[in-house]
Amino acid sequence: MPGENLTRDEARERAALLSVDGYEVSLDLRSAVGEHDGGGPRTFRSVTTVRFRCAEPGASSFADLIAPAVTAVSLNGRDLDPGQVFDGSRILLEDLAAENELVVDALCAYSRTGEGMHRFVDPEDGEVYLYTQYEPADSRRVFANFEQPDLKAPYRFEVRAPEGWTVWSNGAGELADGVWRFAETKPISTYITCVVAGPYHYVTDSYERVLEDGTRLEIPLGAMCRKGLAPHFDADDVFLVTKQGLDFFHDHFDYPYPFGKYDQAFVPEYNLGAMENPGMVTFREEYIFRGKVTRASYEGRANTILHEMAHMWFGDLVTMEWWDDLWLKESFADFMGAFSLVGATRFTDGWITFANRRKAWAYRADQLPSTHPITADIRDLQDAKLNFDGITYAKGASVLKQLVAYVGQDAFLEGARRYFKRHAYGNTRLGDLLSVLEETSGRDMAAWSRAWLQTAGVNSLTPQVLLREDGRIDELAVVQEAAESHPELRPHRVAVGLYRRDDSGTLERYARAETDVEGARTVVAELAGADTPELVLVNDDDLTYCKTRFDETSLATLREHLGSLTDPLARALCWSALWNMTRDALLPARDFIGLVVRFAGRESDIGVLQMLHAWAGSALVHYAAPDWRETGERLAAEDALRELREAGPGSEHQLAWARFFATVASAEQDLLLLRDLLDGTAGIDGLEVDQELRWAFLEPLAAHGVVDEKRLDEELARDDTASGKRHHVRCLAARPSAAVKARCWAQVVESDALSNALVEATISGFAQASQRELLAPYTEKYFAAIERVWTERSIQIGMDVVRGLFPSFQDSRATLDATDAWLTSHEDAAPALRRLVLESRDDLARALRGQARDAAAAGR
Repeated sequence: MPGENLTRDEARERAALLSVDGYEVSLDLRSAVGEHDGGGPRTFRSVTTVRFRCAEPGASSFADLIAPAVTAVSLNGRDLDPGQVFDGSRILLEDLAAENELVVDALCAYSRTGEGMHRFVDPEDGEVYLYTQYEPADSRRVFANFEQPDLKAPYRFEVRAPEGWTVWSNGAGELADGVWRFAETKPISTYITCVVAGPYHYVTDSYERVLEDGTRLEIPLGAMCRKGLAPHFDADDVFLVTKQGLDFFHDHFDYPYPFGKYDQAFVPEYNLGAMENPGMVTFREEYIFRGKVTRASYEGRANTILHEMAHMWFGDLVTMEWWDDLWLKESFADFMGAFSLVGATRFTDGWITFANRRKAWAYRADQLPSTHPITADIRDLQDAKLNFDGITYAKGASVLKQLVAYVGQDAFLEGARRYFKRHAYGNTRLGDLLSVLEETSGRDMAAWSRAWLQTAGVNSLTPQVLLREDGRIDELAVVQEAAESHPELRPHRVAVGLYRRDDSGTLERYARAETDVEGARTVVAELAGADTPELVLVNDDDLTYCKTRFDETSLATLREHLGSLTDPLARALCWSALWNMTRDALLPARDFIGLVVRFAGRESDIGVLQMLHAWAGSALVHYAAPDWRETGERLAAEDALRELREAGPGSEHQLAWARFFATVASAEQDLLLLRDLLDGTAGIDGLEVDQELRWAFLEPLAAHGVVDEKRLDEELARDDTASGKRHHVRCLAARPSAAVKARCWAQVVESDALSNALVEATISGFAQASQRELLAPYTEKYFAAIERVWTERSIQIGMDVVRGLFPSFQDSRATLDATDAWLTSHEDAAPALRRLVLESRDDLARALRGQARDAAAAGR
């Protein structure tokens, strides 16, 4: 639609002209249930009254609304012709007064893509559930507004809903005369307003605290999910983490939670992990576990709860002015999520997960051609949508962890406290944060910002050890390197650890020094004279953001003794470094897989183990030489089955190995074992094959043609739920049939009938690494279709299709050439679309380099 992609320049111009005093939004959601005539999108009535001022009376501007129809528009009591002022995404506002009142009566469409007002029908019981999701700019699909973060305002919502439903919004609500009315909010941005409505299962609790001034703070707590998930909903644990987080942030922020109640909704078909709507946080319902999961899953949920809670201050109370400074909320929430996880909950090893999992996301994103500084250049809303990435979240959080080491924790937290008090309910830029940190730390934040926030790319740190004749260290230096495309060498605060085996054979740290790394080579004088190390770990304790490399002695030690490294964080850092070396074609994929086969079974941290499984699977699929893949799969499957049988009965390690075995099983005997475990004709002591594990076993069986549609239908009858439906769709799409693939392609690319969740499930099943030949014809079809898909579908579905259907399993020079040909012939395509293709092209080129490196290792 013309104007749908709001630019930064337009937003700045509008913000200079307008200021918003308040919104009143009335929604009629009774149309969500009952029959629909099918003659167009199912719609609901949305009436918005917005009062705003104009700095230049007589000027023109526009309001935002994406809706099938507008019934009436009134500006300052003057009726406007909707056909003249509404173009499908904007409402033209001419001859504005100093003070204005705009009333828009529209028919807005329910969404099936997770954008705007999403409508979900539970296949289990036919109940309808609604929720909104707006970030970065989809509130305009629900009510007319000024859709940009720096035009904050208070909101009053009222909602008419089907009888028997409950409705929630940001403020506290009550039902009277058939209408749900909600308390006026504090001034907040459009994208964090929220409505949740339906027959949700709802549990309540409360949080109380006496503040330092003696005031008693009482926060009503609520948590909800679909009725079908209620038997699995462990709300007590959700509330436990919530209270621990509220205690932690009140202890450290010295600013009381500002938004009244605190509801948390676990909703179906959610595109994100969660969203920080003040007073009404929404989460993907997969955080409610239908079967047995490992401690890592509970830790991940707790981290997300705390991440969203940190947003109540970083993002909701104080909001970035424009999406350039998205990091001001996401980097801080990602850091504070891990910081509070370790400081307030039972998950005291959260920094290990951060080092191993979150940083892996950042390292990948920071080496793509689309990498960008943490403070990014966001030209428009499409740019903003794509910048919810590993740099904005995980690299930003990693840099903040480095900043805490640089300025000190006390100075950092005092800076945050001043930031909240100084900018409460306002909008900020980078300089606003740096100024308070300079005040509290006395450090020059400008130089730090230039190096860390305003440049892109990741540095590599490698130890260089020179020994004396007596075997002691003569000199230990840290060598810093940068990529040619991003040559900036940064200042790093690092700890360098020296390790050697003790009499029992375990690798222990015996010396450590903290130092500031500057420039290309930094000597760590404190370690001169130390005994000869078997392993040197730069960035020990994970203080900075870098790719860690090893000298030859250290790498040789890890090849033989990685499992003997007793410190779990050090071990996680070594695994992460080895994985980065594999991705960079410095370590052959077969060597990495060999290390996993030898040492993963000794890994005590379940999150690290599950990450190793994911990396090993990726190494087999993308980086192993094609003629070695079958051998690698056999080695991985043999190891997984051995560890599965040897793991403690009923343990989370046993569960993790069972899932990994399913992903690498390809030999006939392994597939038959999966089938027998599924049917109950075989068993492994302590392994409970619950419903979620049943689907995990069924997907490889479907992909290898061991089970047919009839068998999958029988499983759906056993698990006729929303979750079961998604699994069923994925398994159907995984079958090795040309007709199946053609049908899946048509459902996703040629039709918009599927919801976002079923699009995701279909793509996931369609793209099977074991079906390279079967998928080969879709390379040409992909490049012929993506520009049309990007134009016709919502940005979320467009992203899913362009990323998910890229022919990554056609890993050849020919596919690389086809990608380059598309990029050359589509230089005028949407920048966001080109970015997605460029990223996929980079992944493919990296895979080909890795395969060449692995093939070269065959002759050793």
